[in-house]
Amino acid sequence: MTYLAHTAHAQLCALWMGCVGWTLTAVALGLVQWRVWQVSDREAISSGVAWVGVWRACFNSHTVVSPGYRAMFCSRIGLTEAFTPPDIAAAQVLVLLSLLVGLCGNAGGVYVMRNVYFGMEKNPPIRLGFVATGALCLLAAVMSLVPLVWNLSSVATNQTIRFPPEFKMPEAPVSQHVGCGISVGLVGTVLMIVSGIVFCSYRLPADRPLPTTPRGTDNPAFELHERL
Repeated sequence: MTYLAHTAHAQLCALWMGCVGWTLTAVALGLVQWRVWQVSDREAISSGVAWVGVWRACFNSHTVVSPGYRAMFCSRIGLTEAFTPPDIAAAQVLVLLSLLVGLCGNAGGVYVMRNVYFGMEKNPPIRLGFVATGALCLLAAVMSLVPLVWNLSSVATNQTIRFPPEFKMPEAPVSQHVGCGISVGLVGTVLMIVSGIVFCSYRLPADRPLPTTPRGTDNPAFELHERL
């Protein structure tokens, strides 16, 4: 097998970026601070700040507390609930699919890099493997980018969510801003995009012609010995 380890240093960095980007996307999905609401009614929301995430809506409170928390009340946002806005529902579906596709992409990157550095197979399709890995990373990035940008637009236009009464959330916030959940997700998505582009840009080295050496001449002493 041709030695290719020196040709894939950029792809090794891309694999690292892909893994970090995938991890940040997973962290963003679990964070509740996608939207940060500033509210005026502090009867239940003691701090005047509420957080809306992909799966939950939470706020600090001294009057109502969820089981397992000391000073926080959280309510679950279901995919099929009537009040769930389409941007939140899209995040629940697309970001999960993005994690699955990104996991496959990173696993493919590990497999191809193993073949490049250790030559585990004879004549493996290195170029095709890198392109497939890059395509999966780019697909995962697009799938997570859509709900992130959608929620970012909802925050920028100060769109509200009609929560049911048991959520104890106001009908509309006084103002809202982007939380760390969207920020972390965007960083992870950018890393996945860069990773995918670097993987797809891999090129096999051009074949170098073998050096030609002039044909040697026979040893005169050897020829004389043969004649004798």
